Amino acid sequence: MAYPDLFKQMLEWMPFVLKGFLLNILMSMLAIAIGTTLGAFLGFGQISPQPSVRVPSKIATQLFRNAPWLVLLFYCIFLMPYQVTIFNTTIQLPSWLRATIGFSFPVAANFSEIVRGAVKSVPYGQWEAAEALGYSRRTTLFKIILPQCITRMIPPWMNLYSLLLTATPLSMVVGVEEALGRTQAAVQAQGDSRVLIPMYLALLIIFFLYTWPINRLSLALERRFRTK
Repeated sequence: MAYPDLFKQMLEWMPFVLKGFLLNILMSMLAIAIGTTLGAFLGFGQISPQPSVRVPSKIATQLFRNAPWLVLLFYCIFLMPYQVTIFNTTIQLPSWLRATIGFSFPVAANFSEIVRGAVKSVPYGQWEAAEALGYSRRTTLFKIILPQCITRMIPPWMNLYSLLLTATPLSMVVGVEEALGRTQAAVQAQGDSRVLIPMYLALLIIFFLYTWPINRLSLALERRFRTK
């Protein structure tokens, strides 16, 4: 009768854990949106012909791309203010929001490399042909090169999102009550060592069920675009 009781305990705590997982999803979506926007600017900066733009963009990309995510997370959590005042209105910045901003930096750096790689993958002859036809560099980039890059960027961008989601449990270290933190709290609250492995296994399955379809779709799109 021990196993039915164990399963019952897990079911009782699953809604609590799933609410934390919703925070993981929210953080990942906000971070991928912010990181994609910033990364696009960094990526364009890396291919700029002007050294004053290209060099800082490359340095920022390499810095945030190779820095440990947890270190960036600590910096944002402890260096960012807990609240800001705008026009006499005080806005609280909760830990999960500051953690989301922390995740945005490595996402931006990785997406910057995706943009740079996609643009560089287009044959240089297209740049020369557009220049011969009198197109400016900006027009060539946005009307000729980038439309070809979109399909090349989608699969690695989706993989980056999956990686980001699986990294969000790091925020537990700085006090964010996401799925991993709530799973740990649930195990401690039950005071039964038997639920330790099943609860963490259930959390692993939850993350897998969310990210696996994304990875499969990414592979399918990659195969499809590769044949064109």
